[in-house]
Amino acid sequence: MSNAPTFSIDVAEFWDDPYPTLAAMRADAPICFVPELGATLITRRDDIHTCEKNVAVFSSDQPGGLMNVLMGQNMMRRDGDDHRKERFVYYPAISPKTVASTWAAQFAELTDSVLRDLVPAGAADLTATYATAVSGEALKIMTGLTTITHGEMDAWSQAMIDGIANYTGDSDVEARCREATASIDRAIDERLDEVRTTPDHSLLSVMLESGMPLENVRANIKLTISGGQNEPRDAIAGAAWALLTHPEQLELVRAGGATWLDVFEEYCRWVSPIGMSPRRIAAQHQFGGVEFEPEERVFFMFSSANRDEEHFENADRFDVTRDNRASLTFGAGPHFCAGAAASRSLVGDIALPRLFETLDGLRLADSSEPATFGGWAFRGPLNLPVEWTP
Repeated sequence: MSNAPTFSIDVAEFWDDPYPTLAAMRADAPICFVPELGATLITRRDDIHTCEKNVAVFSSDQPGGLMNVLMGQNMMRRDGDDHRKERFVYYPAISPKTVASTWAAQFAELTDSVLRDLVPAGAADLTATYATAVSGEALKIMTGLTTITHGEMDAWSQAMIDGIANYTGDSDVEARCREATASIDRAIDERLDEVRTTPDHSLLSVMLESGMPLENVRANIKLTISGGQNEPRDAIAGAAWALLTHPEQLELVRAGGATWLDVFEEYCRWVSPIGMSPRRIAAQHQFGGVEFEPEERVFFMFSSANRDEEHFENADRFDVTRDNRASLTFGAGPHFCAGAAASRSLVGDIALPRLFETLDGLRLADSSEPATFGGWAFRGPLNLPVEWTP
């Protein structure tokens, strides 16, 4: 174990709202060992930006890590040539060019379809209905798992992200994660013959066409679902909540003082949907006055980096006019999120503007159950009751 100072946390409080604790870490112990998580946390933006690029020490290859154990080894859990080879196959299916030429029009069509069904209701939980449906339907077409429902996609994603963040070892959480991965394997099997006979632009088809071993295809589809459902889902619902609770920011956007993509980028800085990325120490190393030992577990806390006072003035404030170039919403270095272009297109270009354009008078519901948030490794609104004029 490293000689980093120990910083104990209340796990339940950290799940409810990690930001006060992360601020204290940045101020008092920016690199600290948290016994309740069994990991050393790195919390300052520049430290994370530097260390994430040093894959020879801060390795993504984690044979005993929860993601590998529960989901199989995907490209995110590989380094060097192994990572580059799989990313080279995977990336063209969701590159900015492919998003613009193939997926954007389909994103718009499926979003409009969800909204048409939603308009007559006049009220809904926006997380459970709109955000979940839009994110899930988009992920179905991109992955190629078109025989499932968006509800199944969301449930499997949630079970997997709960499983890979299960650092306290809850057996029920692990069981749900394993059932989800088995269900995904069955959904992949249902599509194999069709995509082999009639190739398309989906990730399943593109990876199979490349000759990637089926075991690796399965692992990378699970990776895509684990992050590709919850991040846009939580960004759609969370950004809508942020605008509804900050009406002056919504007016800025409507007046042309900021773009919908600015809203997406600022929300993902302010409340990071993916708040952490784990690493394994591959070699003895000194950084920031801390001696790291081989096989130690390290967490890069993106959520903390995105509120680092050294880079973001009034970092706890939601401000759609903010310069977010220093944010680490999608990571940095060789493991920069491959799905960034798809997420920006789906949420910033389509889902957010069409939501506010279509649902007349959209507002928070006068409800005894206000919106609540949860999570620290992954974070988003658990519910969002809203109303509008049908």
